[in-house]
Amino acid sequence: MQDKILSMIGMCRRAGRIAAGSRAAEDAVKSRKARLVIFAEDTKGGTKEALLKQCDQYHVPHIEYGTKDTLGRITGYGECACCAVTDEGLAESIKGLFGSRKEEREPHGENEDQ
Repeated sequence: MQDKILSMIGMCRRAGRIAAGSRAAEDAVKSRKARLVIFAEDTKGGTKEALLKQCDQYHVPHIEYGTKDTLGRITGYGECACCAVTDEGLAESIKGLFGSRKEEREPHGENEDQ
């Protein structure tokens, strides 16, 4: 089954509505063009922390999804630690897909013994 979130990220790339890489994502956040920042789940270090602070400062939502390799492949880079979606509609679609996927995984955790 094809991953819908990765498909949406690919659609953003084809539409020219993505800033791929930490520097491009940072520029998009600072210029208030970023509508959503997507971090690879295996991203660590000061760059991520600095960009997270900027997302909070500029009120840009962010999610963690995929790996650097996966994001790099879908955005056209070898590896990509993060990217910023600059289109409001596409960002909302990705957030909706991410939220529904997260809800699918969570319900079974705490209430299984009840």
